[in-house]
Amino acid sequence: MDKRQAIGSWLSGPRAAAEDMGVDFGYRGKRLGLPEEGPGSIAPLGRRFGALFIDWVLCGLITYGLFARGDQQTAGNVTLLVFLVLSVLTVGTIGSTPGKRLLGLRVISVDGARLPLGWVLVRSVALVLLIPALIWDRDGRGLHDRLGRAVQVRI
Repeated sequence: MDKRQAIGSWLSGPRAAAEDMGVDFGYRGKRLGLPEEGPGSIAPLGRRFGALFIDWVLCGLITYGLFARGDQQTAGNVTLLVFLVLSVLTVGTIGSTPGKRLLGLRVISVDGARLPLGWVLVRSVALVLLIPALIWDRDGRGLHDRLGRAVQVRI
């Protein structure tokens, strides 16, 4: 093994190294029984971040328009609360936030059914903490989705 190959495997992570040795992980969502592509497949990371950005901007506009009155500290805290309420209400009722709907995503239970309100609340609180959203499993689900027994899929 030359140095370039060793550095490449280190940068690519343990999954790439295992795949180089012949381990087949399958596609994202295979373990959950989801299709590889198209409607019902695991939502791509870029779209999920895009939806999160749209939702955050929307919550910021609501906060600045209704609550902030120019106070930046209040605006930051209230935006987080507005984001939590928006997430619980929209995912709990229609299965997607406005950002997710715009980008063609929805949140469902791992068994394919609608996500119950209790799990929506668990998922939303974990998402507001942000750290869980930055940790993924091999299916591409964030820790907040795993805690809430949810998966984000394409519509």
